[in-house]
Amino acid sequence: MFQGSLVALVTPMREDGAIDESAMQRLIDFHVEQHSDALVAVGTTGESATLNEKEHCHLLRRTVEMAAGRIPVIAGTGANSTREAIDLTRCAMDAGVDACLLVTPYYNKPTQEGLYQHHKAVAEAVPVPQILYNVPGRTAVDMLHETVERLAPIDNIIGIKEATGDMERARRLIECCGDQLDIYSGDDATAMELMLLGGKGNISVTANVAPQAMHDMCAAALAGDRETASAINAPLESLHHCLFVESNPIPVKWALYEMGLIPAGIRLPMTTLSSEHHETVRQALRQAGLIE
Repeated sequence: MFQGSLVALVTPMREDGAIDESAMQRLIDFHVEQHSDALVAVGTTGESATLNEKEHCHLLRRTVEMAAGRIPVIAGTGANSTREAIDLTRCAMDAGVDACLLVTPYYNKPTQEGLYQHHKAVAEAVPVPQILYNVPGRTAVDMLHETVERLAPIDNIIGIKEATGDMERARRLIECCGDQLDIYSGDDATAMELMLLGGKGNISVTANVAPQAMHDMCAAALAGDRETASAINAPLESLHHCLFVESNPIPVKWALYEMGLIPAGIRLPMTTLSSEHHETVRQALRQAGLIE
């Protein structure tokens, strides 16, 4: 349903933490002009954890309005409460999004049966297309292949974002579920390899700052052109790593601020990038040709 570079969009904020809708409009226009293949709004990179439900729903509505049909919008609607995930997913569907991305419930560490029942309940309650999201490094829960296979036959579960960076795991997912689900990378450093294995795209942090290059790299990888994909990816490799020198989205928001694209705001408990990492991120931006 979606292919290529799907940007895990930041939420621009002013210094006081208020959402900056003017900057959001500029970012969306930037991604349309630079050929990002979809916007993934109000996910982890969009600071969903520090937005209340009213802000979350309002921002999704505004994102759809600002995108104005020029680019697909995928909404982050995961929660560690099944009822809250259903409410957010319904709100997103009502806002007119093209699909929803649901992270595994974090902190409360459900069993595999709990994960299955959670995603099944959301899918049955809200008929919008849904993408599963497995990122055990942040959630402390790992959705195993067997659980993904159980969920794959549900009609409106259309894909999974696999963010472990484990290529053997990605290969197994593609082999067992690739005919029912689209497999997306959630790890920029290994995204090219996942697509060359048969994945459909990359839900990308790096695409926030380098959307055209990420689009071009993904297009080449999806076409099976390793040589071209590798040549495009090489100048981005430092970014793939440097944008995680502190917890996401701290480095990428600072990078966008350094590029003059957004204000410096971020919400507690996240803080702005430590000064010791400034030159490291600047150098990665220079290597990618994004700043002088």
